[in-house]
Amino acid sequence: MYLIILDIQIENFIVDMKSNDAFMSLKGLGELAQKMVETRKNDIYPLVFLLIKLALTLSIATATVERAFSAMNIIKNHLHNRMGDSWMNDCLLTYIEKDIFNSIDNSLIVQRF
Repeated sequence: MYLIILDIQIENFIVDMKSNDAFMSLKGLGELAQKMVETRKNDIYPLVFLLIKLALTLSIATATVERAFSAMNIIKNHLHNRMGDSWMNDCLLTYIEKDIFNSIDNSLIVQRF
């Protein structure tokens, strides 16, 4: 059902974009998404807009997952796989969010615990 609707929306979207000068000079999906919101085309073509949003967020989500797995490999290799899940999760959190942890004063942590 949705595929049929999406197919129709894509066909109409292409015709609409080719005939609209406001969309001719755009460079990239980000600008296209912004222009669609400005002109309220996101309401007219909601499934097309959803595909554009997914394409924009997919690379960010993929990079975050890859970063987490990379950190896990570094930590697990360093400790030679001798840690449990809870300890590994704690180590991963501090490694992945090291910028935040580096900004905290060590004396505050010592006072807390």
